[in-house]
Amino acid sequence: MSSTLTPPRRPVAASAPASASRGASAPGGSSASGSSAGGPAAGLSADTRTRAKNHRRRQTAADVMQLLCVTSVAASIALYLAYAGLADFTSLQGTINAFGIMAGLAGTDLILVMLVLAARVPWIDRTVGQDRAIALHRALGKPALYLILAHGVLLTISYAMLDQIDVVGETVSLLSSSTEMLLAYLGLGLLVLVVVTSIVAVRRRFAYEAWHLIHLLSYAAVLVALPHQLSTGGVLAEGTLQRVYWIALYVAAFGLVVVYRFALPIIRSARHGLRVTSVETIAPGVVSIVMSGTKLDSLRAQGGQYAVWRFWSANTWWHAHPISFSAVPTANAIRITVRDLGAGSARISRVPVGTSVSIEGPYGVFTDRARTSPYLSVVTAGIGITPVRAMLEHASLRPGEATVLLRASDENGQYLWQEVAGIASSTGSSAFSMMGHRPAGTDTWMSESAIRSGVTLETVFPHLHNSDLYICGPQAWADLVVQDARRAGLAEKQIHLERFES
Repeated sequence: MSSTLTPPRRPVAASAPASASRGASAPGGSSASGSSAGGPAAGLSADTRTRAKNHRRRQTAADVMQLLCVTSVAASIALYLAYAGLADFTSLQGTINAFGIMAGLAGTDLILVMLVLAARVPWIDRTVGQDRAIALHRALGKPALYLILAHGVLLTISYAMLDQIDVVGETVSLLSSSTEMLLAYLGLGLLVLVVVTSIVAVRRRFAYEAWHLIHLLSYAAVLVALPHQLSTGGVLAEGTLQRVYWIALYVAAFGLVVVYRFALPIIRSARHGLRVTSVETIAPGVVSIVMSGTKLDSLRAQGGQYAVWRFWSANTWWHAHPISFSAVPTANAIRITVRDLGAGSARISRVPVGTSVSIEGPYGVFTDRARTSPYLSVVTAGIGITPVRAMLEHASLRPGEATVLLRASDENGQYLWQEVAGIASSTGSSAFSMMGHRPAGTDTWMSESAIRSGVTLETVFPHLHNSDLYICGPQAWADLVVQDARRAGLAEKQIHLERFES
């Protein structure tokens, strides 16, 4: 039995399930009782076995990916030691020199790993999701920088000891010794600039476009230091396996960037010929943009995924945006829904009809395929409803399998609720709402009335512990839902949360 919903022309507002406190309904708003459709169908157990197998396969792939990262760093050091590196450990100066070289090799290897993680490689996206890949990319930034700085400091000290001059004099000597060394110092300076501007507190002071332009300097930082690595010190001497290994790493890293960040998006955009066909305001500051094209089903986009869009109008061409599909693409149409959250998204909402559009993607694992459990629980707020709406449309749901909680502070936040209600009704799923502002001074994702009524995740979602919990909404709000889920005892594999990063 499906949830009873309010008439289509009114905002969806439903009370919590029979086992839940009634505080989950909107204060003073219309409500209709909702109930689960009984036990899962017989096919749920078979689906659960398939999901468990898929999860193990993804976990194995993730382990392989981590092993490859660690192995690449270990191999860079092992090859150095194998090619006479051990001979440096015969004196203090030689030991300092060896540690300096190893720090530089490890740091450079990590930078190349970072480039691969940011290259939007499909295998990496399917394995861990682009958001987690970028999180690891950022986490490696500081260690890589520290290793490169240690490389410079230790080698300068080593050379100063060898030349019997002070460190400052040695630094001046190195700067003037060759073009390769000058390029190496330039690369170090660029790398410092990229890492420092990526620190959250610093990044907030920059417009996104300025930060992104600076961040692109990381490619230049690696390339300008390459001549120094290949020609200075004889570490990567010609004819050695060590030199072959490093050239292969550079070719692989930059090759993946060229293919997946540039070539493939250009080819895909040209093939599909996307153009804006309509821009519809669906709520204050929220628009749905429909684009038409050819053979769009060949994108194989799944509900819940996103793409990176570039609108080729005078006011938007220079800024690409990661935005979720708000409906499953058809063979000739795609829809996204955008909320005005800043200057960039505000410009998109005014994009002219007929504007050409480039697409990178689709990306993301916020999909039905990532599930591991027999039931589906969803909690969403704000513009986070867009991937949820598409995921529910794309999923093959049995009656009683899914429960959806729609969260908003007021009626202005109810965009796409009626569409979600329609999907819930057609699949025999339960849809509920929680309206109202959060209490001041309290870290919670729930409304004040829900807290007073004792509402919890367990009361809203009757099958919570046998569910995958999908969460999408503002970052700080979503983090609070995740905290509650962990306190309720959900395993990490049951919690699905995806963040959009460039």
